[in-house]
Amino acid sequence: MILHLADAEATTRLGQTLAPLLQAGDSVLLYGPLGMGKSTLARGLIRALTSPDEDVPSPTFTLVQFYESEPPVAHFDLYRLNDPEEAWEIGLDEALDDGCVLIEWPERLGDDPARFLGPDILTITLKEEGQSRLATVSGAGRWKELSDDLGL
Repeated sequence: MILHLADAEATTRLGQTLAPLLQAGDSVLLYGPLGMGKSTLARGLIRALTSPDEDVPSPTFTLVQFYESEPPVAHFDLYRLNDPEEAWEIGLDEALDDGCVLIEWPERLGDDPARFLGPDILTITLKEEGQSRLATVSGAGRWKELSDDLGL
């Protein structure tokens, strides 16, 4: 499904809408060039799971930020990864053991990011359309059924 996101608030609301649907083992992959709203969407989702004033910095330099929530969420920014195998070193697989992951720049995982993840993957691709954004949303595993049911 393709969603029109008129502004940053709409991008935040998309994250807030998805947050209560997350379960341990879920992966949310955020694709799109710099400045498309990946961090804004992630911030909306994380704050919906934690608290509205939660400090949610971009993990560009730390590569990952962990949040105590239900389920626990790990926010990864893989922009600086040089090799897909580095995902094991930063604990991507371990984060999925007890919680869910939000991944910016999942293309750094190579041609088959699913090999690092479980079967339940929600993919969101953000692209520019004039002064707004388009979000293409698709799911695999349990997200396939959810996205069909929700019209996503």
